[in-house]
Amino acid sequence: MRLLLDTHVLLWCLMDRGLSKHARDVIADPANEVAVSAASAWEISIKKALNKLSAPDDLESQIQASGFVALPIQISHAWAAGALPRHHDDPFDRLLIAQAGIEGFTIVTRDNRFADYAVSLMPA
Repeated sequence: MRLLLDTHVLLWCLMDRGLSKHARDVIADPANEVAVSAASAWEISIKKALNKLSAPDDLESQIQASGFVALPIQISHAWAAGALPRHHDDPFDRLLIAQAGIEGFTIVTRDNRFADYAVSLMPA
């Protein structure tokens, strides 16, 4: 299974809290590819700088140490995010939805608004 972690799920994974047992087990399964979008790092960086959340200073190394795969932002992802229906206006989430759709990932999230899009979801 190919999984793309929503930003809050990434932070929960790194802090080892908040995830359901099922989500933890699926993410930990070495048979699954678990990706983290560059959009999530961008979102975390912005919110950390605004003191809206706390996150590790060594985010990239923690992502790598967790065995997660980095998913870069391609022009096709950005273009598709802009073309999505306006169900959800968060630009970071829209980019994750576009990436999942194009790349064939299942998004791990607790955000109910993702269900308005034609993308595979797994509850966190």
